[in-house]
Amino acid sequence: MTDSPHSQQLEFPSQAFINGEFVDAIDGRRFASINPATEALLAEVAQCDEADVELAVSAARAAFEQRVWAGLAPAERKAALLKFADAIEQQRDQLALLECLDMGKPLADALGYDAPATARCVRWNAEAIDKVYDEVAPVGDGALALVTREALGVVAAIVPWNFPSVMAAWKLAPALATGNSVILKPSEKSPLTALYLAKLWQQCELPAGVFNVLPGFGHEVGKALALHPDVDCLTFTGSTATGKQLMVYAGQSNLKRVFSECGGKSPNIVFADADLDKAAASAVGAIFYNQGEVCTAGSRLLVERSVHQALLEKMLAQLDEWQPGDPQSLATRMGAMVDKAQLERVLEYIESGKQQGAKLVCGGEAVQIDGKGYFLQPTIFDGVSPEMQIWQEEIFGPVLSVVCFDTADEAIALANDSVYGLAAGVWSSNVNTAIQCSRLLRAGTVFVNNWDGGDMTMPFGGFKQSGNGRDKSLHALEKYTELKSTWIELT
Repeated sequence: MTDSPHSQQLEFPSQAFINGEFVDAIDGRRFASINPATEALLAEVAQCDEADVELAVSAARAAFEQRVWAGLAPAERKAALLKFADAIEQQRDQLALLECLDMGKPLADALGYDAPATARCVRWNAEAIDKVYDEVAPVGDGALALVTREALGVVAAIVPWNFPSVMAAWKLAPALATGNSVILKPSEKSPLTALYLAKLWQQCELPAGVFNVLPGFGHEVGKALALHPDVDCLTFTGSTATGKQLMVYAGQSNLKRVFSECGGKSPNIVFADADLDKAAASAVGAIFYNQGEVCTAGSRLLVERSVHQALLEKMLAQLDEWQPGDPQSLATRMGAMVDKAQLERVLEYIESGKQQGAKLVCGGEAVQIDGKGYFLQPTIFDGVSPEMQIWQEEIFGPVLSVVCFDTADEAIALANDSVYGLAAGVWSSNVNTAIQCSRLLRAGTVFVNNWDGGDMTMPFGGFKQSGNGRDKSLHALEKYTELKSTWIELT
């Protein structure tokens, strides 16, 4: 397998984007962006650090204070963001290909979801912003009481590598719509689409300093942003451990707001009266889509004992469609793991499952295509116990753990026995069972007779150590504004 001629002709953005210009890191350092399917070098990307953060924060603060963006009427910001969304939509093929090459996801998924969803998110937030009203409080005749929403100022957005452009849009679109300046820090594992978005921002001739992109590593760029006293808000998607550390940094600096969408270990509960064919197909997709590198991956499958074997057989019958393949082939449903380190991490979890006594039903081996790449077979463990590492910890790979239950109470107890609470699923033809279980599950999103349903109108975020705050929906706008109360005495 080699990179296609089309991908070889694609422009790979590699510089940081600060104050409307593409620039090298101040100290000139660069890091390699590697295609995980071929192990080929895609680009040498600017490796920013604290000095570059200072420049970006200064530019973002100046843009905010000068009101070049925040001072625009909501309808004007709407028009600008719609122009940006149009540009993303027009370049969706290039954006999708960059996503495929940079982090290994199937091109079909990047074309079908990631690229259009990025444009859709920007467009939705643009359309929303001039439809959000402030308030007049109910007071007596002697006063006028106003409750207004004002932009926070400088927002730093730190996004993960698994859905780079979509996660960036979930943060920057509502933050920009509400009038903030944004500094986007993409993961060092998949920085290219964030930089491509910066290129489109520049081509749209949108204000300098309002949107900045700093590629680099978390311990340098992420830490500096979190500690910076002139950053007003930190919005983050990534691991729970990193989310906790960012909150510490915020407390050590200016007590900036921190919104974190962190890890997940999502339970998927299948009752005996469910549509087993649909449940099986969905359960397979829930864990193997995007190579299992999904925060809401349905990594814990709870099956009522009487249908356990039947459901497992239906799932195994579908695995030929989920074998890893060339991500650039439109027929591929599961691509490459993002890098060698992530592949090795998941393999360690698989070995742990074996050592702790779980039954390996299928998969569990790393594979290559044409002698290259970081691919992993779809893997299912049965006979898993709740105390096992593969049941309790987020693996972030195509590894499914299966347990049986006998009663709804037992299923709920097993599902909620986790430090995480991002998503959960319930499969049942009994509406009472479905509703009662969905109410008892401690998760920010519950899917009933589906997995991963929803659109931009639905808030997304977690309970417990899966984080706080919500992306998507009008609720996301609340994160990036401060409420101001103004009491006016009338004479």
